[in-house]
Amino acid sequence: MQSRPWGAERGLGVRTLRLRFALLCFVACLILPARAESIKVLVQSSPLAGFQFYAGRELWEEMKVGDALALVREPANRHDANAVRVDWRGRKLGYLPRAENRAVAAEMDRGGKVEARVARLARHRDPWRRILVEVFVVL
Repeated sequence: MQSRPWGAERGLGVRTLRLRFALLCFVACLILPARAESIKVLVQSSPLAGFQFYAGRELWEEMKVGDALALVREPANRHDANAVRVDWRGRKLGYLPRAENRAVAAEMDRGGKVEARVARLARHRDPWRRILVEVFVVL
């Protein structure tokens, strides 16, 4: 089963997802204690696209579930204007899938803070099933 961006299962567009996010931020500010430094909201869980083309194979044995991943916007990417590259320790692993990157790209473009981590590592013949990436918006 392929995951989809937060709200995409209902066919919601980026504008609706932004409104949902803004409402969630507002509610979180009202009910969360003032001492909390930051809140991370899981907004996407996706396979890593391009594992077989980049450094994934080479770095496989070093990666661990829970490792931080860097998300880098590539608006000038010739294949996808919403491209979000996924790096691990400064090395390119691949991308968020094209069908699932629009909301994350929009959040990054507006200056929102996003973080990602390795959610699952699986030794699978299908490269799309080897690494599962979780994306969080930091409030």
